[in-house]
Amino acid sequence: MKIVETRLDGVKIIETSAYEDHRGYFLESFNKRIYQEHGLDYDFVQDNQSLSREPGVIRGLHYQLNPKAQTKLVRAISGAILDVAVDIRKGSPTYGQWVGAILSEYNKRQLLIPRGFAHGFCTLVPDTIVAYKVDEYYSPQEDRGIRWDDPIIGIEWPVSAPILSDKDKLQPLLQEAEINFMLGE
Repeated sequence: MKIVETRLDGVKIIETSAYEDHRGYFLESFNKRIYQEHGLDYDFVQDNQSLSREPGVIRGLHYQLNPKAQTKLVRAISGAILDVAVDIRKGSPTYGQWVGAILSEYNKRQLLIPRGFAHGFCTLVPDTIVAYKVDEYYSPQEDRGIRWDDPIIGIEWPVSAPILSDKDKLQPLLQEAEINFMLGE
């Protein structure tokens, strides 16, 4: 496993090793002991999976408020996505900034997004399946979001007219969003 740092403190790209032969491949998508050896000690409690049938589906930007905030470990099982994390920790020198990574069935990369970051992704090909682990259970009371096209954040999405849920169409801008994350908490 190789860990690639990003420009946002705590957000990491995880490159896994796949063992391939004429039949296909095998990889460990998660091994708690190896993660701990790399200083990544999370107690993941729930796995989530989504299927997006069309390219251009944007899901996000989502997060949960404290005390139910979530660390996420995201990967594309099939297809490909642009996966994005946005720093929403008040007091952070990178507050409101984003970082993205292409995750696909071919590069087998994962993105680790710690608490204090909003998360979203855009599908790049049809029939994309995304799976992610979280270290806190889903809590509808703490579920929040930010508009995908907030001009202050300025995410460079690969689509101009995405396919969105009704919920994501109505998310507030960052400056109007309810956020209770502080740098260092």
